[in-house]
Amino acid sequence: MAGSMGHGGWGMMRSLRRDEDVLNQRIERATIRRMITFAKPYRGMLALFISIVVLDSLVVVVNPLVLRQIINLASRHPGANQVFTLAMRHSRVDEIIGLALLVALLAVLDAGFTLTERRISSVIGEYLIYDMRAKVFRHIQSMPISFFSRTQTGALISRLNNDIIGAQQAFTDLLSNIVGNVILVVLVLVTMALLSWQITLVALVLVPLFLVPAKALSPRLAKLFRQGMGLNAEMNTMMQERFNVAGAMLVKLFGRPTEEHAAFDGRAAGVRDIGIKQATYQRMYFVGLGLTAALATAFAYGFGGASVVDGTMQISTVVVMTVYLARLFAPLTQLSNLHVDLMSAVVSFERLFEVLDLEPMLAEAPDAVDIPAGPAEVEFRDVRFSYPTAEEVSIASLEAVSVLERTGRTEVLHGISFTAAPGTMTALVGPSGAGKTTMSALIPRLYDPTGGEVLLNGVELRRATTSSIIDTVGVVTQDAHLFHDSLRANLLYARPNATEAELDAALESAQILGLVRSLPNGLDTIVGERGYRLSGGEKQRVALARLLLKAPRVVVLDEATAHLDAESEVAVQRALDVTLAGRTSIVIAHRLSTVRNADEILVIDHGEIVDRGTHVRLLTHSGLYRNLYETQFATQVDREASAEEELTA
Repeated sequence: MAGSMGHGGWGMMRSLRRDEDVLNQRIERATIRRMITFAKPYRGMLALFISIVVLDSLVVVVNPLVLRQIINLASRHPGANQVFTLAMRHSRVDEIIGLALLVALLAVLDAGFTLTERRISSVIGEYLIYDMRAKVFRHIQSMPISFFSRTQTGALISRLNNDIIGAQQAFTDLLSNIVGNVILVVLVLVTMALLSWQITLVALVLVPLFLVPAKALSPRLAKLFRQGMGLNAEMNTMMQERFNVAGAMLVKLFGRPTEEHAAFDGRAAGVRDIGIKQATYQRMYFVGLGLTAALATAFAYGFGGASVVDGTMQISTVVVMTVYLARLFAPLTQLSNLHVDLMSAVVSFERLFEVLDLEPMLAEAPDAVDIPAGPAEVEFRDVRFSYPTAEEVSIASLEAVSVLERTGRTEVLHGISFTAAPGTMTALVGPSGAGKTTMSALIPRLYDPTGGEVLLNGVELRRATTSSIIDTVGVVTQDAHLFHDSLRANLLYARPNATEAELDAALESAQILGLVRSLPNGLDTIVGERGYRLSGGEKQRVALARLLLKAPRVVVLDEATAHLDAESEVAVQRALDVTLAGRTSIVIAHRLSTVRNADEILVIDHGEIVDRGTHVRLLTHSGLYRNLYETQFATQVDREASAEEELTA
């Protein structure tokens, strides 16, 4: 039952875990209205839930009264008339048995109500969690890449876990506690007052004796919980950084074991010490609650016992009053912290709404059209671009800062214009930070240009359907990402309905089928976190196989060959020469083989196209390109020639 001492005590513990700052929050009507929208689909179940809570409270109050009647019947002395006494005895035994059966029935009803209440609250709570998580997840997925580049992953996960659970409790735990405790307290106090107003008055006087110290204890305990959460976060962050593959490798290469152990031991010791303090203060709370109840019970026995001796009170009344006292203090205490619990739930909702109110920057137009079929042409028309500001794509609480940066937009692309004809390869070259990656990100519409247009087959991307853009453009990024799953699952992410033959064909084109077949589990081999069980070249070729399986009409290779050795690159290049035939490709080039095979090379510097042409032409006409060639490409000539000879042999 919601009003039991244990439940009420732990309910207050949840209150103390909340940051005391929630007390300074105001409950906005708009927030309440938005909260109710989540509960509307379950209003029928909520009504049933509240009804059962009310009925269960009635059962809890009625049960001691039945026990009182049993005690009265059992303790009544027989009269002088023996015949009458025997008849009365049989009648009294029958009545006691009937009342005992009623107690058993009430116990069964209480158990049934409790189980039903728990079942309904679980259904409502889990469906609410599902609805809110799905809504927030879909919304986060619609956010631009710049949103993810600014926010902390842990903060986002916290919104999907902790805040959603906190919001869900507003409709289950909090609602049942309010309704159940209010009804229980009212019924218990009324019943106690009717039985003995003196004991009831003393009980009410004793309540502040516990609540005042508890209120004084709350800020200190809340501070300990905040410190504990912070220390746990620091310890978890250290473990997360050192337990992933990249972090573990860094520790192996540069870490000093003694210092690493000492640093972790220090954080773990902090968690240990704060845990001891928390346990001590928690026990002080429960001891105070138990002591208050014990004092009230002692008074009930003392005053009630004296009244029984004087003949002004029945012994059954004394027993029942002690039962009611045990059921009074916990719900009273929990109701005294109702504001904290309510504000905690409201704050959880506000944190969720904070995320949901971030408008996606890349919405699909209502009149969007599909990109026309056939070989694809990529065109940039006077494209200008500046990355969105923090205020446009993020919120401070997701970046672990108090105030977002207020810097204005800085243009990084200035009037870019070019056309990549169907089936041609266009290479982007230039110094680091010139704008090559930014240009490649506009083609799959990871961002929208701030000026000008990007077109695929004559359709401006802001007027194209998202699905047709995804189907048309395929990208291999600088660091190809593989999920911690099997090779098969990672490949099927590109085309879920691909057959075994299609998987093999893609792997063969990426020059990695032989390796996959040599693995003990073949395509069912787990690649590890971010694909770390594979070498750089192997992971890159799996990513290329995934791209080839998708079979897009436009391929964007964002430094896709940067992690391959010369032998692997030549093998992959052979596959690409065949696979890219008839497809348009935009390649950020860092390899000589790429620029030599390109139909057109765009030389990018400071966000502008400063020259364009073939490899041969640019070597003689472009100073910047020749400088790039001498510093980046010329040294690769002998190495690639040697690799080509080895593969041919």
